[in-house]
Amino acid sequence: MSQRVGLVGAGRMGQGIGRNVLRHGHALSVLDHPGNQPLDELEGAGAVVVSSARELAARSEVVILCVTGAPQVESVLCDHDGVLAGLRPGALVIDCSTSLPQTSVRMEQRVRAAGGRFVDAPMTRTVADALAGRLNLLVGGAPDDVQAALAVLRCFAENIVVAGGVGAGHRLKLLHNFVSLGCIALVAEAAGYALGSGIDPQVFVSVLASGGGAGVALERLRPVIVDPQGRGMEFSMANALKDLGYYKDMVDASAAQAGIAGAVLQTLRGALATLGDEGAAVTDVVAALAARNRDRMQHHEGD
Repeated sequence: MSQRVGLVGAGRMGQGIGRNVLRHGHALSVLDHPGNQPLDELEGAGAVVVSSARELAARSEVVILCVTGAPQVESVLCDHDGVLAGLRPGALVIDCSTSLPQTSVRMEQRVRAAGGRFVDAPMTRTVADALAGRLNLLVGGAPDDVQAALAVLRCFAENIVVAGGVGAGHRLKLLHNFVSLGCIALVAEAAGYALGSGIDPQVFVSVLASGGGAGVALERLRPVIVDPQGRGMEFSMANALKDLGYYKDMVDASAAQAGIAGAVLQTLRGALATLGDEGAAVTDVVAALAARNRDRMQHHEGD
């Protein structure tokens, strides 16, 4: 059954969400938003661009959020001209951003008070998977609300995991990103030493790939390890630091162990400082560590 869907955040991931919502026959409204990619393709496929979140909500039975993080989620929902100001009775808000679990719990309360329903459904996988409708979604919410969301979620997801109640999707997403980014930082630190000390990069990658270092992290870093001009994973260092910060905040709030998370944060922050580029990709950590290690090793040999 066709539904009227509103999308806040037609950036690199949101473009794929919007494209697949339209492809499955739903009507789509898109908020005119600074974080959007060009909207020509979505408009050409039938999307309507609106100027305010209030207007978008008033047009929609389902509102999808795909913004940067917790502050943006709260702003687009709760600002004077935000989604809650125009929310239709019974409308469903689906938060596909990477946010904080406690923000999801608070936003669910606000949405519920405004007469709507809320689920968190953060994504894993890549921009290419978003465009192809093959995302993994980690969903948290009341069972009836999750069930109501599935028809739209299936438009752009290959795998949907119901993690639990509201906020559980974001807890699981932060756990996933910590493990993923932690593995990348681990391999990158070893690669940075290998490259800085004269180990052949092809030999380094081959040894890891045929042994205990094999895995997704190595394959994502392989292009930039073997070729300084290689193109790595399209995920920004800024977003990696945001997600790791959220993970550490979540764990610290429960007094659980987070020592490795602190070390990964320190590694990526140091790499970003070395690169001096806010737009750097997370895989650029290899080049940063290699450059730093060469300088330190040369200085040490000079002593």
